[in-house]
Amino acid sequence: MADNRQDRPPGPPGGPPMGMGGPMGGGPMGGPGRGTMPKVRAKHTGATLRRMWRYLSRQRTGLILVFLFTLLSAGLALLGPYLIGRAIDEYILPRDYAGLLRLCLLLLGVYLISGAMNWIQTYIMSGVTQATVRELRTDVFARLQLLPLRFFDSKTHGELMSRTTNDIENVSTSFNQSVTQLITSVVTIIGSLAMMLALNVWLTLVSLVTIPLVMLVTGAISKRTRGHFKEQQQRLGELNGFIEETVSGQKVVTVYNREARAAEEFRGINNRLRDASIRAQLLSGMMGPVMNVINNFGFALVAAVGGWMVLGDFTTIGIVVAFLNYSKQFGRPVNELANQYNLIQAGVAGAERAFELLDAEDEYGMGHGSPSALQEQTLTGEVVFKDVSFGYKEGEPILKHITFTAKPGETIALVGPTGAGKTTIVNLLTRFYEISGGSITIDGRPLQEFDKNILRSQLGIVLQDAYVFSDTIRENIRYGRLGATDAEVEEAAKLAGADSFIRKLPQGYDSVLSAEGSNLSHGQRQLLTIARAILADPAILVLDEATSSIDTRTEMQIQEAMNVLMQGRTSFVIAHRLSTIRSADQILVLHGGEIIERGTHEQLLEARGFYHGLYTSQFQRVG
Repeated sequence: MADNRQDRPPGPPGGPPMGMGGPMGGGPMGGPGRGTMPKVRAKHTGATLRRMWRYLSRQRTGLILVFLFTLLSAGLALLGPYLIGRAIDEYILPRDYAGLLRLCLLLLGVYLISGAMNWIQTYIMSGVTQATVRELRTDVFARLQLLPLRFFDSKTHGELMSRTTNDIENVSTSFNQSVTQLITSVVTIIGSLAMMLALNVWLTLVSLVTIPLVMLVTGAISKRTRGHFKEQQQRLGELNGFIEETVSGQKVVTVYNREARAAEEFRGINNRLRDASIRAQLLSGMMGPVMNVINNFGFALVAAVGGWMVLGDFTTIGIVVAFLNYSKQFGRPVNELANQYNLIQAGVAGAERAFELLDAEDEYGMGHGSPSALQEQTLTGEVVFKDVSFGYKEGEPILKHITFTAKPGETIALVGPTGAGKTTIVNLLTRFYEISGGSITIDGRPLQEFDKNILRSQLGIVLQDAYVFSDTIRENIRYGRLGATDAEVEEAAKLAGADSFIRKLPQGYDSVLSAEGSNLSHGQRQLLTIARAILADPAILVLDEATSSIDTRTEMQIQEAMNVLMQGRTSFVIAHRLSTIRSADQILVLHGGEIIERGTHEQLLEARGFYHGLYTSQFQRVG
């Protein structure tokens, strides 16, 4: 019999599976391919900035302190040019050396205190930023736990990892530098303008001539750079996805000698990332030099007019020197913001991609249950499918008018060729997807009335891909019921037949498994997932080809453990080896999304139909 994987729609490879033993399949890929990712502009910059501020504003105390220290630092820095002007007019020109020394010491103290205040606000801002980003990252990860499988079908795991790491790290960097820069810039611009007006109104008007030009250039460049930064982040997510899936499937790459092909494909993705990054950095990098040219032009204009006014005795040299310093301070904040523009844009783009995850509709928004949804309830396990139809894509049905009844405690076997719809039936039973037509009831209640968390707490799932976590064996088993005691964990392992090999390990139940449990055999990992399911004590059990990829001797051991697990429970067994389901109470033979035969093993063999052909072909291959 063919492997029963393709009735699950194709999903992105790689990444840790979900559920008790692994993933329950997925839906159709809806995202763009590696070579066809569209260029997307950040469409909601204003809304994104407001949401970023809502996260940042939760750290009110820290922000207030940052504001106060920044205000003091910038305010003290504004005293510098004024003191320099006084030094020229009152001490240097009159040659008052004692007065000049006192003023220089005062100027030194002002700058030292300003620097200290700046260091303190930087220190506080680092804490504010990390606390803010911690909350954002926590919210994004928590949201991922609530999203339906249909969402993960359209995203590669690498892209999701990029959004929770790289993108949020860009937000962190942007917060850490841009917020204090913004406060300093506002204080410096307002303070410099006030001091300039106090010194000389006409020179102030001259210095403001370049402001319209600055605004025009900034607007023109910013309009074009935002989309490039968004594309850069998308390309980075694409690259992470490829790396993640290639590393996960390194054995396959090596066996089929596809190292060169993988390296070539990586170069292509890396080149597209390079091109997107060059476009983003090149355009945003123009901001700093252009602002320098404009500011230097304004500085030269003020110097020329100021010199003419000194020669005409309209002002003093000290005032002109102070004014030139203030005009530099006035232009510097704009220039500094321009130099950090790519950082700000990367932060906005990263935040927007993170917020896209937060805005994705979760399972509970897709039919979690009515206000009167059934809560804590022990199920007897009667499952009824009545005229159920379903397709992962509209117009492409996978299941067509499926009808059957599983009585409490019965074992229902689902068999059929690849793509017949076996795993899809389980996906609907667990409400990973919602039915398109017909009805599913458990204990006489429509499936939609059940709270999803409560429903799944009554379901135990053991899959072909026995997934374990990088934790101790004890905690891997306890994953089935987090409140279980050590004694209950060990009892579940004994019932599953795993206790003997666990105790032979150096640390026994406290042995730490490596990534994906590679320090255990597949059969041993499968016994752990069975022990996990036993500990969960579900009313309804799903065994999805749990013995299809192991040797015959290990299969016998696992089959014994599964027999213990299935006692008194309604069980759905998706079978690869038909010899394992001969004792099933009812066998449903699926083909093309329909049930074409049903009955016991003996009845179906006597009918000499499709099932008979499958069973005979397996027996002949074994013989």
